[in-house]
Amino acid sequence: MITSCDTCLDVHPTEKALIVQYELEATILGEMGDPMVGERKECQKIIRLKSLNANTDIASLARKVVEECRLIHPSKLPEVEQLLFYLLNRKKSGNDKREKHSPRDLAPFEGLELDEEANINRIDHYVELLYEDIPEKVRGATLILHLARNPDNLEELLQNETALGALARVLREDWKQSVDLATTIIYVFFCFSSFSQFHGQVTHYKIGALCMNIIEHELKRYDLWQDELQKKAANQNVKKEHEKAFKKYQGLLIKQEQLLRVALHLLLNLAEDTRTELKMRNKNIVHTLVKTLDREDEELLVLVVSFLKKLSIFLENKNDMAETYAVEKLARLLPCKHEDLLNTTLRLLLNLSFDTGLRSQMVQAGLIPKLSSLLADESQRQLCMCILYHISVDDRFKSMFAYTDCIPQLMKMLFDCGESPMDPELISFCINLAANKRNAQVICEGNGLKMLMKRGLKLKDVLTMKMIRNVSQHDGPTKNLFIDYVGDLAAQTGVEEREEYVIECLGTLANLTIPDLDWELVLKEYNLVPFLKDRLKPGSAEDDLILEVVIMIGTVSMDGSCAAMMAKSGIISALIELLNAQQEDDEFVCQIVYVFYKMVFHQATRDVIIKDTQAPAYLIDLMHDKNAEIRKVCDNTLDIIAEYDEEWGRKIQSEKFRWHNSQWLEMVDNRAMGDDGEPFMYGDDGEPFMHNGDILERRDLFYSAGTEGGREGEREAETFSRDSTSSTVQVRREVGR
Repeated sequence: MITSCDTCLDVHPTEKALIVQYELEATILGEMGDPMVGERKECQKIIRLKSLNANTDIASLARKVVEECRLIHPSKLPEVEQLLFYLLNRKKSGNDKREKHSPRDLAPFEGLELDEEANINRIDHYVELLYEDIPEKVRGATLILHLARNPDNLEELLQNETALGALARVLREDWKQSVDLATTIIYVFFCFSSFSQFHGQVTHYKIGALCMNIIEHELKRYDLWQDELQKKAANQNVKKEHEKAFKKYQGLLIKQEQLLRVALHLLLNLAEDTRTELKMRNKNIVHTLVKTLDREDEELLVLVVSFLKKLSIFLENKNDMAETYAVEKLARLLPCKHEDLLNTTLRLLLNLSFDTGLRSQMVQAGLIPKLSSLLADESQRQLCMCILYHISVDDRFKSMFAYTDCIPQLMKMLFDCGESPMDPELISFCINLAANKRNAQVICEGNGLKMLMKRGLKLKDVLTMKMIRNVSQHDGPTKNLFIDYVGDLAAQTGVEEREEYVIECLGTLANLTIPDLDWELVLKEYNLVPFLKDRLKPGSAEDDLILEVVIMIGTVSMDGSCAAMMAKSGIISALIELLNAQQEDDEFVCQIVYVFYKMVFHQATRDVIIKDTQAPAYLIDLMHDKNAEIRKVCDNTLDIIAEYDEEWGRKIQSEKFRWHNSQWLEMVDNRAMGDDGEPFMYGDDGEPFMHNGDILERRDLFYSAGTEGGREGEREAETFSRDSTSSTVQVRREVGR
């Protein structure tokens, strides 16, 4: 015998509904009618009142509720009326607030409520409902879902292969007939996918592949809905029909996004296994997710972006995101008020910003000003700064920062640090930006340079000095601002400081190619010449410091009096010795040759280089170096030497002839040994240019068509020596065509 007792009424916390809480008492009677075994169970029933509004007759509705619900005694009619009145006037301030959920926590959705409590002991009955019509299938699946949402029931449900098999079958056969049914069944399997030990069972029923198909189908349906709405919106004659269709579309969209959330959650859980993730990629999961970024539902977007972030750590997935222009769609999400969505989007962009091509897409999508504006948000500042730092690595994009409020914000952050250590991301970002001329001008505005110099010199901060050094390399008004700090920088080289700090100070001085700067006074006042000479000795310091010393000598050698001081001190000989020691290092060779180039402009140092050293001989050897920059500087230096010294001029000209002639002969020899069909070795009639004779007997290669052959030998030699270079170049260009 089953009876009910102790009925209690209450209102639903969020919906327009009454909750009836009651107890069921089951009693087994004996042969004499006496109760033998009894059991009590608490239950509840939800009575939804969708028609309740301001025009509703509360008394009539209360009577109807009492009449139709046998659990409510007629004596409770006044209480029902009071609860209905409360529901009607309840404030709605808290109803529209959406709960926050982490990407792995699935938000509840409409349709989960039941008018009975699910019981694990009745699982067989719930499975039987899956063989009925769609409404009964939905009810049965929902009851099983209520059981699955309790982790304590998962082990027992897992043992019931009949139930899981029936759910998988119904999903596979009927998912197109009911979105609610598909959502509910996938939710059941999602509950299992939340635990790694159950992934094998979910995979066994091929739920992941089925979810991929369902998602793809729903995205196509979404595109069709959009097309239909656009067609109806374009037709002004069916405005009411468009409004009706739009309301229907909104309802369908809500249910579809619930389905997408559940299915994508399940796939995200299964993607913990890289083998499963690879299968998803083979089914174009990246393209599917990027396409879903067009949606407006923030909870769905958080899930999609989280999934993309997980996938982005693999090169193939990153390339897929580049092909589908995912960055453009992510840029649409910035900035946004949803904190989780904002943070997840920035983390995904950070992963993608390691790729050069994707950084270009970020710039084209207008992310630099957006990310710069987010620097004011302390919670997102670190992520934004890291992304912007990666963008600033590319020289093409450095200038774009000057047209945002990024640099003023960075300078404020620098100065707010005071004497405390700076974040490495902050100062690294500033160092990159300072390498651009326009950015350097913005940095120096106001007291920017003064504050930087104060911090760098006081704290002996290497990174701050590196930023200052980058600023100092730009010609124009910013370079002139350093005149006031030349003495402070020069003083840092005369004391025992860390080498990396001295390198930055010396590098900054070497950048100051300012005509008005009296370098002779600086060298004398701070006794820099002995310092520079001592550091030129191979092995006296780190190579980076020695290189900066060479560059510094090149800078001061622009001044004639400074160049004379260098020559008298024996620095030229030290440079030649260093050139021998570092002949394999192109940077050293190029900078030392550049010093010679600067010195030969002044008579005092030019005479020392030409007459007292073997520098010209070294330059002749380097004239044919593989490095184009070294060859260029050598040629320019040798041209000046040849102009002022006839003897070296003849040697240089002879060497140039010898080199070009050997190159030309080698080229001709290589052509002669090539294939028989080589077109460059034959004339238009098929006859070889050289015939069978000796190439040195071909006088027409040395003279123009109008030159007479019976000239004196001295005249011939002179003509050949003067014109050989140009003739050889002409022949090489003809061959190269």
